[in-house]
Amino acid sequence: MVGVMSRIFLAIAFSVLVLSSRVEAQTAAQPARPNFVILLIDDAAFMDLGIYGGEARTPNIDTLASGGAMFTRYYSSPLCSPSRAMLLTGMDSHLTGVSTIPEVLPKEHEGQPGYTMRLEPGVATLADRLKPLGYRTLMTGKWHLGSGKGDLPVAHGFERSFALDASGADNWEDKSYMPYYADAPWYEDGKPASLPEDFYSSAFIVDKMVSYLEEGPSTEPFFAYLGFQAVHIPVQAPAEFTAKYKGVYDAGWDETRLARWGRAKAQGFVPEDAALAPMPDHFRAWASLSPEEQKLYAARMEVNAGMLEAMDFHIGRLVAHLKSTGQFENTVFVVTSDNGPEPSRGDTDPRMKFWMSMNGYHLDAEGMGEKGSWAFIGPEWAMAAASPHDKFKFLGSEGGIRVPFILSGAGLSSGRRIDARAHVTDIAPTLLALAGAPADLDGAKPITGRSLLPLLRGETDAVYGPGDAIVIEVSGNAAVIKGDYKLTRNQKPHGDARWRLYDLSKDPGETEDLSASYPETYDDLQTEYASYSRRVGVLEVPPGYDSLAEVTRHSMARQAKQYGPVLIGAGAGAVLALAAGVFFWRRRRSRRD
Repeated sequence: MVGVMSRIFLAIAFSVLVLSSRVEAQTAAQPARPNFVILLIDDAAFMDLGIYGGEARTPNIDTLASGGAMFTRYYSSPLCSPSRAMLLTGMDSHLTGVSTIPEVLPKEHEGQPGYTMRLEPGVATLADRLKPLGYRTLMTGKWHLGSGKGDLPVAHGFERSFALDASGADNWEDKSYMPYYADAPWYEDGKPASLPEDFYSSAFIVDKMVSYLEEGPSTEPFFAYLGFQAVHIPVQAPAEFTAKYKGVYDAGWDETRLARWGRAKAQGFVPEDAALAPMPDHFRAWASLSPEEQKLYAARMEVNAGMLEAMDFHIGRLVAHLKSTGQFENTVFVVTSDNGPEPSRGDTDPRMKFWMSMNGYHLDAEGMGEKGSWAFIGPEWAMAAASPHDKFKFLGSEGGIRVPFILSGAGLSSGRRIDARAHVTDIAPTLLALAGAPADLDGAKPITGRSLLPLLRGETDAVYGPGDAIVIEVSGNAAVIKGDYKLTRNQKPHGDARWRLYDLSKDPGETEDLSASYPETYDDLQTEYASYSRRVGVLEVPPGYDSLAEVTRHSMARQAKQYGPVLIGAGAGAVLALAAGVFFWRRRRSRRD
């Protein structure tokens, strides 16, 4: 009996051992869910990065690109917040509630569905979707997706976050960069936070992310979203990085623009016979500037390149950390920009210059880009940076919406260049597909973007066929891209609100309007836009809309609210002082009489 029982026990034990071994083998065979790192640059042009042919040295980003796919026809939106909303949700910006940015919102759109300037109920972020799968969800840097209660990252799936709730801020100090903001609103995990004394934005954004990564085990998958301030205004960089570009831009924006155009042709980004759009008539020719002005403007572009390289340097530190912890090989990286280059100037508005002087900023060449400097590149340099495309941030032109996009890392083939169309809403579904996440989430609105995974794995040549349209609209600036054709409209101050048609396969610089030559194509794309507008709830801007005028209106209103009591108090004090002076003067005079 004992022998029988022993044999039964041994048989059971053997079966358990075999089953356990099989489970362990199956578990070992299943790859761990990949980590995700999104590196979002602010206001980078299509060719700003080294791998795309820019002047700035970006070796760490270039290495990531060589280990994955580099896209050449990727589209974002022309403004930061809508792009960020689409990137994080995979949904068209109008469906998220962030159709534009608060700074340019017309009165007619305030509070309307899709224009609440916050992620509306039912809108789920990547963090919301990845967290239930066991991901640690981390965010550092610029947020700009709602400022009210429940709008910060902590309310949208991020476990840890150090977020700037503004369109930008100083890169050296804890202070605002424009009159619209009274301060620089930084929050850690939803609570007001201050910055360290040795703060520099790119360094701090990486430092804080590394500290969050170190809080958890390296075996847990993570989603890390880093929103860099580079190269948003004010353009600022450590002097040692800026110094590397001394003299690089001395030939001016006209020559730099032609040089990028030439490199774009050499790399096959545009056809050999593609035309370059002319500079707008009201833009300054480089030769019209005095030698002192040329030196000043060249220095500003040197800082711009230095800021890009400084960001890349700190990205390298993040990569080194992931390698040292054994997490790099299982990490997927996204590198992209929210929109094209920034054209705004800081030296033409006396009100802005007065605000700068009151807030410790200067525009001088001495110390350009360092603490206290408010550097910018302006419209002419932005036009040069956008080459071989036309225009820049704010607009639906290629220079405003066609930006760099790199996707590399675990499970992705290396050294690929993808010329097929892609859109910012495609990033979220692609990452979710790599994570094996379900397509739907209870209580969440559906994603509108498309997974790029079939394209990345070579299963298809395109995820958007010739009959599929990519449509973009922000504050009246719009683009409809279908096959080789593009219908676009640009608002004031750099456009005239007219629709124009281009053949991007021959004319990526958007130099020849084909509206009259191809009326059927024009009408077809107009129909696509009308259908899109109804589907997502586009509100057309009022007649005569001008984004710059809206920025001024909002800034003045905010300043009146912020400083009104002070000014009223100062005015009342002045009146009382004047009254007292009159009283005593009359009293002295009556005594003399």
